[in-house]
Amino acid sequence: MATIKTTYLGNLRTEIEHLQSGQKIITDAPLDNHGKGEFISPTDIFTASYTSCIFTIMGIAAETHGFSIDGISAETTKIMAENPRRVAKIKVVINMPHNNYSDKERRIIEAVPRQCPVANSLQSGIEKEVIFNY
Repeated sequence: MATIKTTYLGNLRTEIEHLQSGQKIITDAPLDNHGKGEFISPTDIFTASYTSCIFTIMGIAAETHGFSIDGISAETTKIMAENPRRVAKIKVVINMPHNNYSDKERRIIEAVPRQCPVANSLQSGIEKEVIFNY
């Protein structure tokens, strides 16, 4: 269980604090929704959480099966919809650090996006597209 403290700072900005570690994140409303866009937005964090979760579970799987994903990176794009305003699609392009993975390792890697807790928590109406670049 984790507890997060969120404080409204005014001007459409919040401070999120992870109480266990003391780490903080500042959020700002995006430019297209009355904000200044000076910090990451709540919906940006929401979509980035999906990618971070994929990488975390992928790292656990890689350690369990004796291979490495060190150096992996991704670009995550959110596509918004209106009425109601919401995240309609999350597109993740994952760049693998090399192309030397066995067929078994690739199957393990590519199964993770469907298994991570964030993916399992997302509404079924949110389209998820994950592309792997080896």
